[in-house]
Amino acid sequence: MTAAEDIQIADMDRARADLYNFLGALLAGPPDEMLLAQTASLSGDETELGQAIGTLSKLAKVTKPKAAQSEFNKLFIGLGRGELLPFASYYLTGFLNEKPLALLRQDMLAKGMQRSDTVFEPEDSVASLMEMMAAMIVGRFGTPADITAQKQFFNKHIGPWAGHFFTDLEEAKTSVFYTPVGTVGKIFMAVEAEAFRMSGAD
Repeated sequence: MTAAEDIQIADMDRARADLYNFLGALLAGPPDEMLLAQTASLSGDETELGQAIGTLSKLAKVTKPKAAQSEFNKLFIGLGRGELLPFASYYLTGFLNEKPLALLRQDMLAKGMQRSDTVFEPEDSVASLMEMMAAMIVGRFGTPADITAQKQFFNKHIGPWAGHFFTDLEEAKTSVFYTPVGTVGKIFMAVEAEAFRMSGAD
């Protein structure tokens, strides 16, 4: 493998990690003026994912932080609960704080990951899982995870439910700004699942 190929692979992985981090940031809390401006500056290519990013960028240009916060609260917080519950346990079992969360905590411990003191929701939230995946790719908790470790984590904690969640977000009656967020996430999850399937890694 040449140095150029090494750099190319690193760039691709960096781009993947950036998109995971970006989705995590948009789902961890309502986007502020800076995150909306960063989103508005994005440009997409002619791929399905690129077009979805382009749509999100256009919407970010006309979305005010106050409107984004109101939408986020209706989607994820609400009075008692929001329109969606973005947690692996809920999507996989119908209840919060179930076995998927316990299994994730075991894997987090093994990988040296721990929940931030400023985060109070369960670790199996979609935002946390997007951030964990990004951290594994770039090696924020040590050596960057190889493709096998990434595939195992994705297939165990993200693949079985995140695509369904992003489809629900795309179609949620409260979603406006978050409709293309759902589209981007849904397409990206499908791209990742197929790439891991094609990788042949166990």
